Amino acid sequence: MERRVVITGLGAVSPIGNNVKELWESIKSSRSGIGNITKFDTADYTSKVAGEIRDFSPENYLDKREARRMDSFTLYGMVAALEGMDDAGLKIGEYDPERIGIILGNGIGGIETLTTAFKRLYNKGPMTIHPLTVPKMISNIAPANIAIKIQALGPNYTVVSACSSGTDAIGQAYRWIRSGESDIMVAGGSEAAITPIGVAGFCILQALSTKFNDIPDKACRPFDKDRDGFVIAEGAGILIIEELEHAKKRGAKIYAELGGEGITSDAYHLTAPHPEGKGAVRAMELAIKKSGLKPEDIDYINAHGTSTPINDPTETKAIKAVFGDHAKELKVSSTKSMTGHLLGAAGGLEAVITALAIKNQYFPPTINLENPDPECDLDYVPNKGYEGTIKAAISNSFGFGGHNSVMLLKKYE
Repeated sequence: MERRVVITGLGAVSPIGNNVKELWESIKSSRSGIGNITKFDTADYTSKVAGEIRDFSPENYLDKREARRMDSFTLYGMVAALEGMDDAGLKIGEYDPERIGIILGNGIGGIETLTTAFKRLYNKGPMTIHPLTVPKMISNIAPANIAIKIQALGPNYTVVSACSSGTDAIGQAYRWIRSGESDIMVAGGSEAAITPIGVAGFCILQALSTKFNDIPDKACRPFDKDRDGFVIAEGAGILIIEELEHAKKRGAKIYAELGGEGITSDAYHLTAPHPEGKGAVRAMELAIKKSGLKPEDIDYINAHGTSTPINDPTETKAIKAVFGDHAKELKVSSTKSMTGHLLGAAGGLEAVITALAIKNQYFPPTINLENPDPECDLDYVPNKGYEGTIKAAISNSFGFGGHNSVMLLKKYE
């Protein structure tokens, strides 16, 4: 009999809340976390909006000396992971350290640290860069720091697959538990790429929204006819996942069950999805097949929904291909409309939101959907969420390079 895997803890640092409670309150209030970029001067940038983390204080979990030794992407991941551990009721000494591991997703790593190091290198010379430049910068350092903090001796690594990273990390962690090699895994994603080079790189690709610089809270508008690009964001979303019997034995609360994952490649283009969404179709089909469910059993999709001209109709087309007539019955929403696009952390945060949607039986909204695109003709829960029955849901993540990752979550019964 295959081991069942459940979610017993959640943690989040996001543009709409620096913990899970604030995040969910913002979702239910349809609140946008998008504003003008404050981290650097955007005078020469075509896009001037982002989902920044604001009023962030890691002191509840870390002392100031610890925090100074970490890039922001590690800080966000660390705080979200520790919140998740607290939420799950897991304390050092009360679990087998050899049976707990950490897998996080990240798209870009410590680009904040790298940017600072380059400035010092070229302005003041090589011996002036911070001595912790490398250990602050490398992508694997977030799970490494978390492992030290919680004394996790199991598998520990980072998945880097662009905007699919967070969902891929959860899928990998799910497999570790299913295989019997771990009992508890910390999984999700973290990202902090709102830097001059991070934003400039996406600007030059013409990937970011530029038409709403004066009204930033309207900039991210998935499935809307007036969308013109994604909005870069930062933060972290972490799940504590656990083998069912292990969770039951210690009396853990359960948010939802992980039912299956689908991971595929388009093998088509570096930055564009396959025009028919073939990789996305296969990933959704795989996740559903592995869960033992049928397409008509799915009630909700947390869409990749980037608010780009290409993604939204392509994802809509893929959903129709997978679900047929049932596509019209589905509730589909893009919570990026509120959070912006957390890149490698998107799948982690959106898995947190999907778990909360199942636990609370609530469909999160797609805000700013004011002028629907005729090519996007599903029920995207426009502008305001509402209560409803969610027995099973999927969370979609698709990334540059043709990466497709889908995670299926279902109500625990």
